[in-house]
Amino acid sequence: MIDQLIKLVEQHAGEAIVQNKAVPDQFNSSAIQEVAQQIFGGLQNQVGQGNLQDVTAMFNGASGSVAGNPMVAQMITNIAGSFASKFGVSPQAAQSIAGSLIPQVMNQFINKTNDPNDSDFDLQNMMRSFSGNSGLDIGDLLGKVTGGSSSQGSGDLGGMLGKIFN
Repeated sequence: MIDQLIKLVEQHAGEAIVQNKAVPDQFNSSAIQEVAQQIFGGLQNQVGQGNLQDVTAMFNGASGSVAGNPMVAQMITNIAGSFASKFGVSPQAAQSIAGSLIPQVMNQFINKTNDPNDSDFDLQNMMRSFSGNSGLDIGDLLGKVTGGSSSQGSGDLGGMLGKIFN
């Protein structure tokens, strides 16, 4: 999963990182990997805190604009801080880089996840990776996010989340 995310960041990092004079050239590869790891870690942290429904809603397109999503805003803040401390980028430049790059990457990430022809970004596998639960079946959760009914009668979302993290 992280390898696919690194490739996705690489596709969008041209102007924001590689061609940006604020990021020293020797850090380009490390900066791209840092962005991918921060995105993955941010989503994993959200799932670990019990926000699986919010993460799933974002990837299902049910949470509105990615740029205004609180999870994405937190990623931008974390990545900007990381860039400033690890790569010697000014806080203003780091915020600008993260603020422009992360919404682009997340929009593409969501689009690829929703593309049935792109098996590299499967929502089921992603949620398994984020949660650390290889037996996770998000079908019930997707039904709850989209307003449908539970296919397995698992009850409320809290009960389902309890099953995921136990």
